[in-house]
Amino acid sequence: MKKLNVAIIGQGRSGRDIHGGYFLRDDNKYYNVKYVVEASEQRRQIALERHPGCTVFADYTELYGIEDIDLVVNATYSEMHAPITKDLLLHGFNVLVEKPFARTHYECDELIKLAQDKGLVLAVFQQTFLAPFYLFAKELAASGKLGEIKQIKLRYNSFSRRWDWQTLQKKCAGNTYNTGPHPIGISLGLMDFDPNIRVAYSKLENVLSSGDADDSSKIILDAPGKPFADIEMVANDAYSPYNLKLQGTLGTFQCTTTEYQMTYLVPGENPEQPVQEEYIHDGSHNPVYCRESLIKHEEEGKFNGTAFDTGTASLYEQLYYKLTEGRPMTVTPYMAREVIRVIETVHAQNPLPVKF
Repeated sequence: MKKLNVAIIGQGRSGRDIHGGYFLRDDNKYYNVKYVVEASEQRRQIALERHPGCTVFADYTELYGIEDIDLVVNATYSEMHAPITKDLLLHGFNVLVEKPFARTHYECDELIKLAQDKGLVLAVFQQTFLAPFYLFAKELAASGKLGEIKQIKLRYNSFSRRWDWQTLQKKCAGNTYNTGPHPIGISLGLMDFDPNIRVAYSKLENVLSSGDADDSSKIILDAPGKPFADIEMVANDAYSPYNLKLQGTLGTFQCTTTEYQMTYLVPGENPEQPVQEEYIHDGSHNPVYCRESLIKHEEEGKFNGTAFDTGTASLYEQLYYKLTEGRPMTVTPYMAREVIRVIETVHAQNPLPVKF
């Protein structure tokens, strides 16, 4: 199997640890890091040590004219994702861009069309769509085991402060742009990316972090005939026991990214109780509350892997075969575009004062 040559732009937490970390793993049978672009001289030296034999550059435009690059990974600052991806596509490179895909869905549309017109591969790194916990929940929801899903709850909460560039609106940052692609994407996926999905309610605030971007986000999505999604990403929640919850007509499922539990009813095991118009009594005509012992089933388990190991490996494997054989990928640019459409709407509904 021939490995593809990769150029990574950016050696921050994502470019160095997530993407660079994957390329160094034993299960990476597909890619060779041949070029690394990083403005910091110190980080360039670290890249040379981590990826022996690679060539380093200070500016991504130095990649122009190099013909043996099969894929460029755009792991730059968030506000650079769209313009640098556009520039790379115009210069004939296949691109994997980090999330958020762009600031607006119009920018996403422009990039998708540009890639199509030039016959290039454009992919977005939203590996949560390939995380074991999401795939399990998606299959469970479709199985009918929980009945009809009525409500989806996502909680990507913490009790912490930030003061880095991810707290600045001018950097296309804040919880909703940075963390939001994960829970918003999951919600859209569980709602089958219905074109009628709308933002029924949203609120953005800054409660703990420095900067002027949001660190507290509440979003409710709905669509006709679909469960509604209740999404939270807040920095002041010290007690958040789950990441994802599904509530159906027959039961409830909740999970973190590593383990799950569910309680459900099996149709036919609990015959329907006849409605009584008069009060219910205990035999002595003393009124009592409705009580019964339902036959319930409980399950729990653990997931094998997370978005950052299994999900990353799956996305890169799919991308390899997209590049070499044209196979379709699970995560499409359109899916990432719909995530940005929701985020853009939420920000339009909740303009925060720009201070920096």
